[in-house]
Amino acid sequence: MSIKVKRSRAQPIGQLLNPRGEVGLLMRQSRLIEQAQTQLRASLPDDMREHIFVGGFSEGKLTLICNRAAFLTWLRFEQPRLLSLLQQMPGFEGVTGFHFKVRPVRPLKKPRRYCRTLPDSAGKALAQCAEDTADPKLKSALARLASHAAKP
Repeated sequence: MSIKVKRSRAQPIGQLLNPRGEVGLLMRQSRLIEQAQTQLRASLPDDMREHIFVGGFSEGKLTLICNRAAFLTWLRFEQPRLLSLLQQMPGFEGVTGFHFKVRPVRPLKKPRRYCRTLPDSAGKALAQCAEDTADPKLKSALARLASHAAKP
């Protein structure tokens, strides 16, 4: 089996950043989504502003993401008002509706730390083994293990 290298020509940066180029279109769409996010947040109640996000725009529908189903229900009731508000903005005349998604935010859980305890008698036995050992590396390893013993 052979690996064939696909050779593509590098495009000039001017062509990419051109308003009709790939990066130019992506930047324009990101600016529009940011404007929609700003406008939407301004029209939402204070307690909802931090929980509603604009997820994207495709096929004339704006995707709104919230972290609670209760907010999604409220958005469904307010859909006509929000739609007319967005359609008044330049660049959003083509918005015909919304896609709603609920993405709950789960707090990050720290992994539990398991601290093992070593009984005092085991620590004494390890310390005694360390004293009787001639190998310096093994002696230091046993002494470190013995130091983990529970102190009375």
